[in-house]
Formats: sequence, structure tokens, C-alpha cells
Amino acid sequence: MDNAELLKELRIERHQREDHDGGSGRWPWIVGAVVVLLVLLGGAGWMLLGHRAVAVQTATAIAPSSSSGAGAVLQATGYVTARRQATVSAQITGTLTDVLIEEGDHVKQGQVLARLDDSGYKANLAAAKAQADAAHALLAQNRVQLAQSLHDAARLQSLAARGLVSKQSAEQAQTQVNSLRAQLGAQQQQAKSADAQAEVAKVNFDYTVVRAPFGGVVTTKDAQVGEIISPLSAGGGFTRTGVGTIVDMDSLEIDVDVNEAYIGRVKPGMSAEAVLDAYPDWRIPAHVVAIVPTADRGKATIKVRVALEKKDARVVPDMGARVSFLEEQQGATAPPPQGVLVPAAAIAQRDGRSVVFVLDGGAVRQRTVSPAAQAYGELRLLPTSVKPGDSVVVSPPAELQDGSAVQMKKP
Repeated sequence: MDNAELLKELRIERHQREDHDGGSGRWPWIVGAVVVLLVLLGGAGWMLLGHRAVAVQTATAIAPSSSSGAGAVLQATGYVTARRQATVSAQITGTLTDVLIEEGDHVKQGQVLARLDDSGYKANLAAAKAQADAAHALLAQNRVQLAQSLHDAARLQSLAARGLVSKQSAEQAQTQVNSLRAQLGAQQQQAKSADAQAEVAKVNFDYTVVRAPFGGVVTTKDAQVGEIISPLSAGGGFTRTGVGTIVDMDSLEIDVDVNEAYIGRVKPGMSAEAVLDAYPDWRIPAHVVAIVPTADRGKATIKVRVALEKKDARVVPDMGARVSFLEEQQGATAPPPQGVLVPAAAIAQRDGRSVVFVLDGGAVRQRTVSPAAQAYGELRLLPTSVKPGDSVVVSPPAELQDGSAVQMKKP
């Protein structure tokens, strides 16, 4: 029975009314039925609206350090990137016969990563070497003939001087020497050309072995045995353009986007401290490498490169990180403040109180907070109610309440 029919049933017709004394007993039942109806309508609305997931963005609460106080002139977020990484491919087109890497493997410079079918290149190399050998054999023959011609010419010159042979015979012998000398020079060039062709065939044969250009870690394996690999794109076919990707973990650094309104606070070479989202209690010493001289008009930010001063296997590419840019400290370092740092946009007002919404599974929990008066760049210090590593909602919408179901916004 729908709501309209239920209200119709509750309506009292004029001819059904009774006098005051006889009908007074029905009114409590009528009032109770109306209350039940309102409760049912409210419950249905709550079921339809209250369980709808709210799309939100979150940030990780981090523990402050001594550098989070007066020494931190600015904080910004970014990602770990590798300055040295390469998708390794072959310099020729061929079919893979061996792939010797897997994701996570550590490789050294020059290590063999894969092999291509080399039968055709091996045959070309053998043919080129045979041609070079033939050219050198002919060169040796020309040298012998020239040496013999030189002896003959010298002998005829001696006989012609004594009048035993004609001068014409001696001149013809000398002409033969000059001709053989020219042939020898030509054959030497042919031998050099044959050697060069053999070297080209050897280089192409060596290209059938794919080697690591530098030491690092294999992050992706992009091809399998039997697939064709080529240094050029095949236009949407099944030809692979790389065997795998290698990242030099010693070249990891952090790229952060700094609001252009605050870029004047950042200087090349200044000290910094990085905190990874995955390890909020771990602070990594760092320093500014360079300020990239270009701005993003869409985000009004400028990219800053930050180098990590300590290498660790826990740091991997594309990790989220927060960087504190530090000013020069004078005297002893003050102890870190108590509490956690969260973005200022995560603090909302509800019923005249400052609150944050902490992610708890697929829902959020509202927690009343008392932010510290001192601001740390774009962050605020919460002495209590939130722990390091908690995910807090940034810019919570007005409809977000304690216990609301949420889902992450797509970036």
C-alpha cells in the first residue's frame, strides 16, 4: 500500500463522525498511525540519501619534526621520480628467443637482458668474413706479382745497359711494374672495404644481444619469447618496442609543485626534509637541486627538483611525498611539536566547532580538533584527535557527516 492509499484510509468521512463522547477513543489510534507513517517516510529518505557515497579527496596526516617549526619556510607535495631510467630495446628488428629478466631483478651495466634470433645475421657475418678473406688473398697475390715484376724489370735494365736486350723490352718491364703497383693499391682499398663490410655484419650480429645500458632495477617486463621486437613503432601491430624498463635507484629524487606565489622562498641548494606518504614517521634529509624555469598555467605552480641525501630500498618511483623547505637554523634545534600536521583545507566547521573527517574503511568519522595557532605553510598542527598516518578528508563537502559513506575522487 503506497502513502496516498494509506492517507486515504486514515481520512474520516463526515457521516462516520461520532459525537464527542462516543468517538474520542479513536483519536489516539489515528495519531499513532500518522506518526508511524512519518517514521516510515523518514526512514525511506534516510535509506536513499544517507547511504549514498560522497566523493572526497584525502591527505595523510604526518608527524611534525623539529624542522616543521620555525625552520620550515614552506611545505609542498610531490612524487618520487627517477632521473635515469630507460625502456631498453634492440637496435634491429627480430624475434625474441630469450628474455632473461623479471620485474624486480637487479641488473648490472652490460648484463644480457634478451637475445634475438641471430641465424640470418650469423650467415651475413660469415659471408662478409669470407669476402674479406678473398680480398686479402688477392692482395697477397698482387704483392707477389709486383715483387716478381720488380726483379724482371731490374734484370732487363741491366741487360739493356750492356746491349744484350733492346731498351723497349726494359721499358715494357717497367710499365708492367707500374701497372701491378696500381693494381696493388686498388686491391688494398678493396680489402679495406671488405673488412668494413665484415665489421658492419659483426655489429649487426652483436645487436641480436640486448644488454643493460646501466645498472639498476627492472620495473617492467614488456616482451616475451617469440614476440617480434623493433626499435620503431609498428603502427598498432603486435611488434614490441622494448624488452623492459630499468630504473637507476641511485638517481631517485622528488619533483614537487610549489605555488608560484611562494616560489620566492625556495632557493637552489637550500636544505629540505622529505616525508613519504607510505612512511609518515620517516624523515629523509634532502636539498633543492634546481627550480625548473617554467610554470604550469593550469595549476599556477612551478616544479622544484629535490635530491634525497640518503638512499634506501623503501624509496621507489611514483611514491607520494611531502617536502619541507628549511631555512638556516641558528643555535640548538628545538624539539618537534606534539601532534600531527594536516592540510588547512581538511579542517571544517560543524555546529561552531572545528572538526576533521578521518577515513575509516569506506566511511568517515568526525573528530573535534583544536588546531594550534601557529601555521606551518599550508599545514596546521593538530595536537590531539588525529594520529600520524591517518587519512583525512581535504575540503569536506557540506553534506559530509559522521559515518557518511565515501569514495575516492578520481584524479
